[in-house]
Amino acid sequence: MSSKVDETLSYEQARDELIEVVRRLEAGGSTLEESLALWERGEELAKVCRRWLEGARERLDAALAEEAEEEEGD
Repeated sequence: MSSKVDETLSYEQARDELIEVVRRLEAGGSTLEESLALWERGEELAKVCRRWLEGARERLDAALAEEAEEEEGD
């Protein structure tokens, strides 16, 4: 479940934080508990990014459909 803070993150903010989480996980040296917390945060951030991208895809599809309808009407 996403927190209220996650809902206010821009795509770029979520992406940048996700990059940092992955970097920290790849670097190693964290305890198991810290690694699990980072992984869980990464999953939340990935969902935020996915929602933004899905929304962008829907807007693009709608714009393309509108354009196609206008072309058919001409």
